[in-house]
Amino acid sequence: MTFRTSLPLLLIAATAAAQTATAPKKPATTTHRTATTTAAKKPTTTVSTPEANPADNPPNVPKVEGATKALYALRYIDTQVGTGDLAKTRQFYTVHYTGWLTDGTKFDSSHDHPGGEPITFPYGARQVIPGWDTGFEGMHVGGKRRLYIPYQLAYGESGRPPVIPAKADLIFDIELVSQSDTPPQPKPAPAPAANPAEPAQPNPAPQPATPAKPTAPDSAPKPQTQPN
Repeated sequence: MTFRTSLPLLLIAATAAAQTATAPKKPATTTHRTATTTAAKKPTTTVSTPEANPADNPPNVPKVEGATKALYALRYIDTQVGTGDLAKTRQFYTVHYTGWLTDGTKFDSSHDHPGGEPITFPYGARQVIPGWDTGFEGMHVGGKRRLYIPYQLAYGESGRPPVIPAKADLIFDIELVSQSDTPPQPKPAPAPAANPAEPAQPNPAPQPATPAKPTAPDSAPKPQTQPN
């Protein structure tokens, strides 16, 4: 037997075989997956503790770490270095001064006092503001200095109204005139001037001194009676 194949079917088969033979092969692709981390890494910070000052940790005192900080400070400028003795504590200082507020208002000066006389005070005896009780350290007699005093070392939070406002920082120009172990003697009052129109009065005769009354002695202690 002879099998015949229809022509259209052969053409379809040949066309399909040709397309299969000539179709280019697509290269195989490989997908690589990379693991990602969503959490961001935080930078590592190291806090360094400053070394403690050995002077801040004396023996028999619990040791602490860290550096000390200043709360407030007294500042100064030496405008004239004195040639006299070095200022000592527990001395009576004779001082010229002028004081201002930080806005430039002058509130007091020894040069404006009657006669322009300086003042005298015991240094370190807490009879002046704290800024004065420490502000002369390192000076020499004859020296001049400008003090910048914070309110904590002046008149504090309340001040001295109406002259010194609350929390007022002060500026002083000071001059150490002299220092002494003893307070200065008060100056004698000037004698009244004689009136030439009045005759001089003779000195009265001295009167005998009145004898002092004897003081009664302390009463003698009474003898103690013995109990029966």
